[in-house]
Amino acid sequence: MRLMMDIQQLTNEMNRFVTSKGWYEENSPRPQTARNLAISLALEAAEVLEHYQWREQPNSNEELRGELADVALYLLQLASVSGIDLEAAILEKLQQNYHRTWDESTTKEEGI
Repeated sequence: MRLMMDIQQLTNEMNRFVTSKGWYEENSPRPQTARNLAISLALEAAEVLEHYQWREQPNSNEELRGELADVALYLLQLASVSGIDLEAAILEKLQQNYHRTWDESTTKEEGI
């Protein structure tokens, strides 16, 4: 049976992992600052792109799965250290997007 977790539970589990590695400690070799986590998030997202470089489908869904998990973990950690309620932010952004248009003619006129 697979255990399902919400965003807060996943964040708590990620925090337990980071604590167990000592990365919250002063003088940690992997300081958990917003800057460091934002860089790591971007690097992991680039690794997702590598799976699609020169092809339409990844060679390995298992490897892609791991990279997507890395992206999610860094996103959870960045939100956590930044004091952002990621679940609320996602729901608010979705609500904003319901009122937004992505009409091709609108984006061309706006130069987007």
